[in-house]
Amino acid sequence: MTLAHDANGEGPALVLLHSAVCDRRMWDPQWSALVDAGYRVVRCDFRGFGQSPLPDRRHNDAEDVLDLLDALGIEQAALIASSYGGRVAVEIAALRPDRVSAMALLCAGLPGHEPSDELRAFGEREDALLEAGDVAGAVELNVDTWLGPDAEEAVREKVRVMQRHAFEVQLAAPGGAGRTETEIDLSAIKAPCLALSGSHDLPDFREIAAQLPTLFGDTRHLELPWAGHLPSLERPAAVTDLLAGFLRETVPAG
Repeated sequence: MTLAHDANGEGPALVLLHSAVCDRRMWDPQWSALVDAGYRVVRCDFRGFGQSPLPDRRHNDAEDVLDLLDALGIEQAALIASSYGGRVAVEIAALRPDRVSAMALLCAGLPGHEPSDELRAFGEREDALLEAGDVAGAVELNVDTWLGPDAEEAVREKVRVMQRHAFEVQLAAPGGAGRTETEIDLSAIKAPCLALSGSHDLPDFREIAAQLPTLFGDTRHLELPWAGHLPSLERPAAVTDLLAGFLRETVPAG
């Protein structure tokens, strides 16, 4: 199955990878601006999110994205990725460095990261709410945890809608569904990288972003003092400008 996706524009390819709190709709604020800047822009839903159903077998999100690139005839792309999508982008860049021209990682996860007590406590609370059938409570926990103080109510509602849909799809998943892990070598990553973190985010993601310049050769870290975990939704214009500047430096449009 090809991941549900949108594609538009002409020029160097960009692939937008969403957070596990959202789906491909999280990139609505950046979509037109990146297309207008002269790029061929693709955004997709991982399996179990948005319009991509979960299969009755295990799957790997990095392989799914690579399969989508193959289906679209894209040999190389820049990856713009949020949170869990950032973890997937890192896997792609390590598995197939020839396919990745640049990476912008927004509050990204990292394969092999050991969760902090704070992140574990969040996961336990989320699991308890879902096991009790309180999907609405789990949705609000995610909205409150992952959005920073600059997020307007319309943004909070947009995240509610995306997270609620993901829970509904995943809770109804057939037996055998799940994600497979792939062993990767981070030293294989060669693409230039911009790592963004938010001062109001959980410490895990701030620490990962600060660590990335020591793991990848050509990486710049920038912490946003106003941001939580989803800066592209919290201050979309500011993040779009940062992304556009990074792309002009690394994969300029003709």
